[in-house]
Amino acid sequence: MNETILVVEDDKELTELLELYLSAEGYQVTTCLTGAEAQAALDRMEPDLAILDVMLPDDDGFALCRHLRERSFCPVMFLTARTAETDKILGLGIGADDYMTKPFRPMEVMARVKTLLRRYHCYNQAAKGGPPVQEYDIRGLHINRQSHRCELYDRPLSLTPLEFDILWHLCNHQGQVVSSEALFEAVWKEKFLDSNNTVMGHIARLREKLGDPPRNPRFIKTVWGVGYTIEAQ
Repeated sequence: MNETILVVEDDKELTELLELYLSAEGYQVTTCLTGAEAQAALDRMEPDLAILDVMLPDDDGFALCRHLRERSFCPVMFLTARTAETDKILGLGIGADDYMTKPFRPMEVMARVKTLLRRYHCYNQAAKGGPPVQEYDIRGLHINRQSHRCELYDRPLSLTPLEFDILWHLCNHQGQVVSSEALFEAVWKEKFLDSNNTVMGHIARLREKLGDPPRNPRFIKTVWGVGYTIEAQ
């Protein structure tokens, strides 16, 4: 693993903690305590991923993200004490791929870093005309069709073949609403009947395994009267 990660954080102890965890995972880490240091680092390197604080002593993390986006499509994660919904919307709107608030669990940060890098390399391969996509990483959920493995924050999920196929189909159509009829016919390879509640039952069990509350799901969302969707990031 030779990926380089840029960490921009003015809290020295927190910076050292992130560097410790990232280095232990095999990443090359460049740390900056100020926006000026980060700007200089970006002039001499092309990170594979950047972790940015929003509040810096001499700059604004949002401005730094815009500057980075002018030259790179690498994943960007905000790690900040700014918890307002408007800040999160702004951060994602200017090109960030993830937005975490402090305090945080280091292992969750590591899981999200791995997710962002896997997805970035996977999509780049597809964009270059490579083989069909065989895996997806969506907000900590990693599913690989070739190995038939599914993990949530690096913890394996025990899915039945049907549950796996349902989740794969939704991931493969992320950002789109898939009707119960289309989902049933794609997975079961049979004609859908109006009175068939099979899909609903399997979706409920999938949500349980994902720890996804039906009223406020993080992954599989219901579009009432239409079907199910996993929102694109």
